Amino acid sequence: MEAAMMLVGLAGEGTAWWLVASRGWDVWRLLTPVLAAMGLAALAVGPPPLSPEVDPWVAAALGLPAGVALYAATWAFVSIVRRWGRFGRHAAAMYERQGSLPLALALALSVGLTVPGEELFWRGLFQGELAGSLGAGPAALASWAAFVLANLPAANLAIAAGAIVGGAVWTLLGWWSGGVLAPLVCHAVWASLMLSLPVVRVPVEAEA
Repeated sequence: MEAAMMLVGLAGEGTAWWLVASRGWDVWRLLTPVLAAMGLAALAVGPPPLSPEVDPWVAAALGLPAGVALYAATWAFVSIVRRWGRFGRHAAAMYERQGSLPLALALALSVGLTVPGEELFWRGLFQGELAGSLGAGPAALASWAAFVLANLPAANLAIAAGAIVGGAVWTLLGWWSGGVLAPLVCHAVWASLMLSLPVVRVPVEAEA
């Protein structure tokens, strides 16, 4: 059953991103329930461990600055590569696709539903299940590759870069701690900063 859930979740997230990219579906209205359902599926299998290898307070304490550092690295990277027209357009489109949702609501949906759903599924269920059969290291690599694959249908260079780099950081935190707490805190901090302090300027007409 776990293997089936893993495949369905991977296909579900990929399909959702494809619908956003090719059919113009709203990111929040589509990705939020999909990722939340993936998180619930992970919980149904069995609550993923929080941090069995590291004290939970240490895991959370490291996850917070890791999220800030990841945001800073994202900002620096985008500041350099946005001069490449295609990447700059894709980075702006990443924010435009989120629509005009109020910041408070966007933060609530992100930190309350999408980020936990994604972490419970990818670093909890997916990485955890693979670790039982492949070992921690190969499982981390395989789950990271699957996470990147699920985001590629977005057809957006900025989203792909976020999945590659952010996914690597969250996967490593999950590998290091053995659970979802550290990557969850890191991901939540990064997502909050990305929403509150956009790394690209979005045209005014796109915000209206």
